[in-house]
Parts: sequence; structure tokens; C-alpha cells
Amino acid sequence: MRGRTNPTRTRNWTRNGMPLRLAAIVLLLAPLLATVSRGTLAGEETPDEIRVDYAYYNPSSLVLRRFGWLEEAFAADETEIKWVLSAGSNKANEYLRADAVDFGSTAGAAALLARANGSAIKTVYVFSKPEWAALVVPAGSEITDVAGLKGKKVAATKGTDPYFFLLRSLAQAGLSENDVEVVNLQHADGKTALERGDVDAWAGLDPFMAQTEIEAGSTLLYRNIDFNSFGFLNVREEFLADHPDQTKRILEAYERARRWILDNPDDAAQILAEEAKLSFEVAQRELAERTVLTTSPIPGPEHAAVLAEVIPIFEAEDQVKEGTDVQAVLDELFAPELITEVAPAA
Repeated sequence: MRGRTNPTRTRNWTRNGMPLRLAAIVLLLAPLLATVSRGTLAGEETPDEIRVDYAYYNPSSLVLRRFGWLEEAFAADETEIKWVLSAGSNKANEYLRADAVDFGSTAGAAALLARANGSAIKTVYVFSKPEWAALVVPAGSEITDVAGLKGKKVAATKGTDPYFFLLRSLAQAGLSENDVEVVNLQHADGKTALERGDVDAWAGLDPFMAQTEIEAGSTLLYRNIDFNSFGFLNVREEFLADHPDQTKRILEAYERARRWILDNPDDAAQILAEEAKLSFEVAQRELAERTVLTTSPIPGPEHAAVLAEVIPIFEAEDQVKEGTDVQAVLDELFAPELITEVAPAA
């Protein structure tokens, strides 16, 4: 009869009330749906691994690594956190450029120089306002001012804040890099060279600077906090574009670590001491006396103003290709949107 349904035929092409063809499609889509569930509603996929550096000059990174807060933040996504040690801003920039890390800790001046020379990075967080660089001379040195460095050997790690500190200090004294012999050594090796007498001075970085003061009697020849650029957390531009949600979670963890350090300064100093194999006294001098964590973590005009002062040094010392508009590069360096959402009142 017209309009009647064959019950047997219906049972053959349905299962639990669902057409078999539709059931097959659902089975085929299940892996894809599971993958999408790990991302955002906008279709953002969660990476299997996020590479993050840690550095002795970035105390928040040490706290995050010690307590596993990043691993905790990404546990539900089954995303692995890979930690990579940066011995200095130059190393962090090398890793970022080589796609060996997704997030790298550098001084502000080092980040600006890296982007000016073609590294596709963005600054998304300011982890400290440090006085982590100064010019250091060994115990008993006869050098009493920056002008006295003329013709002397000075250890410095090129591409880092201490190096730029040296250049600015020389310029202020009417000298240039050509008036000294710069011995390019990584920070820890520069300290050793100073203590052995292999160099006359060292453009130092904490915690090694505090260590040589306390343990070897070295003295700070010249200090100027205004010549120290801020501590920047930088991300590869491609990672930021592809994974804004994951970047935001990284910044949320960074804020958690910064606030924990402010509430637990002695415990933070102990973590630094253990990680960098320092005495507690040395770690405390770095954190308590020369690292300010109450500065805004949002990169903005205050930080840009400091970096604008470094641009003439870059140009005078041929640190960038001729014709590079470094001010335009600076205008594009910051990406404050995500940390503004995380810490709008900071």
C-alpha cells in the first residue's frame, strides 16, 4: 500500500535511531572533533609542545619551572612544556630566531636589536625592572672612572644589556667601542676572566655580578639604572598569531609567579640560589636590592622611552644595517593586548 513503511527495511539502515550512513560519518569525524576540542572555539589548535626558556636573570621563570605551573596550566591539553636554559639575552635571541624556543627572556635593548636585524619576535610581557648591569673592576683596581677604561680590555657579552650598558657608558665619557678592547665572553666567563686578571673590567650581569662582589671583592666602577633596559618576555611572532590562547595562559602563569615572588621574597631568593648554585646572600642581593618586580608587566610608553635612548648607540656602533628605521621597528615590537587582559590594573 502506498505510504506504508517496511519495518524490516528500516531496521536494516538504522542503529539506535541513527541512520547508518550518519553513524559512519560521525565515526570518521570523531578524531577531528577530539582535536578541535583541545583548541579554542575559533579553531585554534593546541600544540603538542611549547618551548619556554628559563634564565637566572628572570626569577619568574625559575619559580614557574620549580612549581610546574605551566605544566599544570596545559595538563588538560596534554601539551608538554620543554624548558631551555638561556645563558644571556644573546642566547635567548639565538633560540628564538632558530625556532628552538617559543618564548625567550631578554633585555629590552636586546629584543629591539634582534627585531631590527630581522628576528620575527614580539614582546608580550615585562618581567622586571632590573639594575642587573654595571661596569665591574677587580679588587684593588686602579681604574676609578669610565674614562680610565681607555685602552683597556673589557669583557662583555655582545647583544646583551651589559654590552649596551658599556657602549652607553663609554659614549657618556666621550669614548666609543674603538677606545677599548671588547673581549666577547658569555656572562659567567666574563666574571671568571675578571677575577683571573685576564681583563681589566667587565660589563657585568647579575647574579654573577653580585657573586663577584661578595665572594671576590670586586667593585662596581659605574652604576646607572637608567642605562638598564627592562626584562622582556618575547614570543615568536608566528606562535603568537597561531596560538593566542596558549600565549595568554603563559602570561597568566607569569603573573602568578611574579605575585608569588612579591609575597615570598626569601623563598624566591632560595630558589634562585639553588638553581644558579649561588649562596643565599648573593641571590638575595640580586632580588632584594637590584630587581624591581612591581613595575607594570604591560609593555608600553615607559619601556619604549628607555629603548629610544639606545637607538643612537645602535646606529653609531653599526649594530644594525645601514638604512634601518629602528624607531619604526620599536613601534612594532610590543604586543600588549593579552597581558592587558590578564593584568589590566597592574
